[in-house]
Amino acid sequence: MASLTNLIILLPLLLLATFSPTPSLCYVGPSVARVHEGATQASAYRTYIVLVKPPPSGTNEEGHRRWYETFLPSSHIGESGEPRLLHSYIEVFSGFAARLTEAELDAVTKKPGFVRAFPDRTLQLMTTHTPEFLGLRNGTGFWSDAGYGKGVVIGLLDTGIYATHPSFDDHGVQSPPTRWRSSCKAVRCNNKLIGANSFTGDDDSYDYVGHGTHTSSTAAGNFVTDASDHGVGTGTASGIAPGAHIAMYKVCTAEGCQESAVLAGLDAAIKDGVDMLSLSLSSLAGVSFNKDPIAIGAFSAISKGIIVVCAAGNKGPTPRSVSNSAPWLLTVAAGSVDRRFDAGVHLGNGKRMDGEAFTPAIKPTSKPYPLFYSEEHRFCQNAYYGSVAGKIIVCQSTTPMARYSDISRLMGHGAAGVVLFNDKATGYTIILQDFDEARVVQVTFADGIALAAYTKSASNDAVATFTYNNTVLGVRPNPVVASFSSRGPSSVAPGVLKPDILAPGLNILAAWPSPPFKIISGTSMATPHVSGVAALIKSLHPEWSPAAIKSAILTTSDTTNNIGGSILNERHDKASAYDRGAGHVNPARAADPGLVYDLGVTDYAGYICWLLGEEGLVTIVRNSSLTCAKLPKVKDVQLNYPTLTVPLASTPFTVTRTVTNVGPADSTYAAKVNSPSSMTLHVSPKTLVFSKAGEKKTFSVTVSCQGVGASEIFVEGSLSWVSKMHVVRSPIVAIHGVGGHASAPSP
Repeated sequence: MASLTNLIILLPLLLLATFSPTPSLCYVGPSVARVHEGATQASAYRTYIVLVKPPPSGTNEEGHRRWYETFLPSSHIGESGEPRLLHSYIEVFSGFAARLTEAELDAVTKKPGFVRAFPDRTLQLMTTHTPEFLGLRNGTGFWSDAGYGKGVVIGLLDTGIYATHPSFDDHGVQSPPTRWRSSCKAVRCNNKLIGANSFTGDDDSYDYVGHGTHTSSTAAGNFVTDASDHGVGTGTASGIAPGAHIAMYKVCTAEGCQESAVLAGLDAAIKDGVDMLSLSLSSLAGVSFNKDPIAIGAFSAISKGIIVVCAAGNKGPTPRSVSNSAPWLLTVAAGSVDRRFDAGVHLGNGKRMDGEAFTPAIKPTSKPYPLFYSEEHRFCQNAYYGSVAGKIIVCQSTTPMARYSDISRLMGHGAAGVVLFNDKATGYTIILQDFDEARVVQVTFADGIALAAYTKSASNDAVATFTYNNTVLGVRPNPVVASFSSRGPSSVAPGVLKPDILAPGLNILAAWPSPPFKIISGTSMATPHVSGVAALIKSLHPEWSPAAIKSAILTTSDTTNNIGGSILNERHDKASAYDRGAGHVNPARAADPGLVYDLGVTDYAGYICWLLGEEGLVTIVRNSSLTCAKLPKVKDVQLNYPTLTVPLASTPFTVTRTVTNVGPADSTYAAKVNSPSSMTLHVSPKTLVFSKAGEKKTFSVTVSCQGVGASEIFVEGSLSWVSKMHVVRSPIVAIHGVGGHASAPSP
């Protein structure tokens, strides 16, 4: 929720251990039916998502259903007694989800009109201060000018919603737009919560997990005073777009999100008339777009003017781990905010380490306690419990569940407290955990190493005390890219920079069923922040396309932190574009970008033709008038994207872009380039002169790189178009493996 002081890959990290890994996507060809690993018996029923050619135009919903039933066995009820046809899709694509055996699926693939099939997969779910951190102030400036997102409908695909939470009160929220067509099946529906429906096999939209309540309130929760989680983070909570409407599509449970249900939610949201979709979930990284039902369904939404915002994933800091990398999606990475739940570790040598603690149980201790650290029991597993009583134990972090159980055992054997330090990969990212009433302080990897060294050097004289200073604001440096946030480049589309944008996703306080507010982390939490920002822009500029709104958000983003330096990553090294995307979202500037890089269905279709050919076009783009024979093939690097990716080579390479003037009618922009010594940039023309709103200008950028070190994987610069009122900035990334021919789609 926002106002406050991520089931692929965006899961709240607290829930990470509860979900099984996403299985690989298995493509079933027209005459070959393969069952994914684990389904070994031919008679076993599985759910498949089946794409077919559409029925004649003008066919109603019931007609679609009858057409789909012609592909099924004569018995519409399986041996288990369950209906074979689970979901009928109309808006996302022409097709259905059905329970079939392997032999039955093989028969379906041979019927005229069959296109392809996917085994259903289980996907994973990936505050009182964040609006203020993003520059939003109640009653003033851009937030007020945008009407807090009034009139905009945000659809969320998630775990449901706790409808009676005060974040979903409708005071000050206008009636829903007359075009709204959905029902609301919740305990309380009003002008705020205007849609709530379940696609998980029942009509219960209640949120038994909490995740959907959290993301909904982050995007568009109303103002709630005195919000806190166990007394920390206290303040007035609100979503980023508190005046917007919420529509919840329950497609996930505690066990995960079935892809067939996600598609059913997408289909319904498009029919209902949402303005944007917020998906804190995604499919596997590395899956071709024409084999990814989420990317296919989202394209249908984009083609109808619906913005689709998705999480980048929680597989960081591993390179090439980013999910949701289709260029028609707005892909969000997670960063920190300038707030710390401060707890100090005071050492006997006079040094103090700034840590964080979730619970106010960490109160000042007048007497120092002996510190205990064992390299043999570094992770506090199978520890020698006879030596822990009355001591503060130093442990390195492991998995969330192991941390909880190990610390519980330590406290049960009389430990005075625990200092839990990060592993090397997590670095400076402290993912706040709730250890009930246990006295636990979490510190960074660097501080943990120093603390372990102190306990060993001081031996029996090593002592420490804890202090708890509650919530501290203005922490520097911030934002910092969170360690768990997935990184680019995309393995599917390396010529398009992903992730797109960085937003708050670390230790975010938002609404929860019980307690009423909860702090969790993940790119799931970052995604609704950007959804809320997009809603604010949509409210001000309802005529803008999804690509224009994305461009506005990217080209106005911040690349510096709150001390004027570059945004850093979890190691406190300079974050790259593959860590943070274009930069950190800046709502006020995004509302007035000056210029935008726009894209429409035909542009994306040309790109799909280049990448995946006619088969890919037919699968993804539901427009029979568009064929690859009639469309110019658009290479990834030449797509009119607001970021630029080029080959890392000494030979000059030229890309072109077109910008549209959405600022003052008469305006002049000058090109300003910023690049390292190894990168040479030439822009032509160097000046863009506009005489009217909506006018378009095309320019080219030629890039060459010399003297690049063997260890350098990519080189990064930027191009900014600067006028008297605006700075329109685009990162330029030169990397190996782009700019050539697309590989043929795999069978």
